[in-house]
Amino acid sequence: MAKQAADHHKKAAEHHEKAVHHHKEASKGYEANQHEKAARHAHLAHGYSQQAIHHGTEAAKSHVEHHGNT
Repeated sequence: MAKQAADHHKKAAEHHEKAVHHHKEASKGYEANQHEKAARHAHLAHGYSQQAIHHGTEAAKSHVEHHGNT
């Protein structure tokens, strides 16, 4: 169980880092008036954020299953 929770936390962190990268790229695209590029990066950032939330939730579930609601 602990390994499973750790794996989910690692995945959540990786997805958050990817989301940060794409948010920064989207910002650059909007500043450069490259709206198509910005929208593509914004969409990717959103997807990575959603995946990070999923892995965070799974890590919390694993914790509760292993340790209870503490």
